[in-house]
Amino acid sequence: MIRAQQLEKRFGPITAVSDVSLEVAEGKILALLGPNGAGKTTTVRMLCSLLKPTNGNAFICGYDTVTEAKTVRGLVGLLTEMPGLYGRLNAIEYLEFFGKLQSVPENTFVAISRRLLEYFDLWEQRGRPIATFSKGMKQKLSLARALIHSPKVLLLDEPTSAMDPYSAKTVRDYIRDLKKDGRAIILCTHNLAEAEELADQIAIIQHGRTIAIGTAEQLKCQFLGPPSYEAHFAKPVNESVVFYNGIIKIEEWSPHQVRYSTLHPEVANPAYISHLVASGAELIRVAEAPRRLEDVYLKVTGLNDR
Repeated sequence: MIRAQQLEKRFGPITAVSDVSLEVAEGKILALLGPNGAGKTTTVRMLCSLLKPTNGNAFICGYDTVTEAKTVRGLVGLLTEMPGLYGRLNAIEYLEFFGKLQSVPENTFVAISRRLLEYFDLWEQRGRPIATFSKGMKQKLSLARALIHSPKVLLLDEPTSAMDPYSAKTVRDYIRDLKKDGRAIILCTHNLAEAEELADQIAIIQHGRTIAIGTAEQLKCQFLGPPSYEAHFAKPVNESVVFYNGIIKIEEWSPHQVRYSTLHPEVANPAYISHLVASGAELIRVAEAPRRLEDVYLKVTGLNDR
């Protein structure tokens, strides 16, 4: 439903995006990550037909973002980093304005606007001027605006920015529901935990180029190596019990814990656990050691080396 092929965007002598390619299928979420100035916002603006690419192509639901821009804009729900709220309007007036721009029928608008405002806990505040809203309330209203025409594709830039934990969870739950409903979603965020929680695929861009793309687990294996596992013991064990030739690599150990890695956990873990038990070790648990998307991001971008 979203496809970009070697997108490039130049502003005079400045190249904001030089080579971005990505695809997002129906019912999938792609998290677009990158440092400030990497080209994320410019990429999103090309995908929603706000900017014309200098080179390359982009398609939304099969429609060309340049030659069929009007159709594309009707298919996309866009939440920008700076949404440009109209402070003198109230919430209903604001949604009504954008609903009319997207040709939402009046009877449909009434039902959709109420459902969205109730879900985001804004219904009781619908008559207040937007200028009196908190940052979190403004962010939720901006998201409601992006959804008012029931778009098939969503491009969301920091959707939980400035929100309290409860509101952020509410938004994440709604994004998951949209995914189940078959929407294709691009999520731009600096919240890497949120990206890992929501996204089916991760794309990292830097200096206007796609430098890594894949699932979180694929990227961890590619850039951090094979997964590590930790075995914890109720009583101390000696070195002869911990070490096991062949299919595992011991990374570190103490009398109460051993950390090891393996390329074939489906074979190695049962064999190693059997060895430990047969050797008299009293196992408390064996679990995969946590690895963060943040570690991948810092390694891929080189920011960890500064």
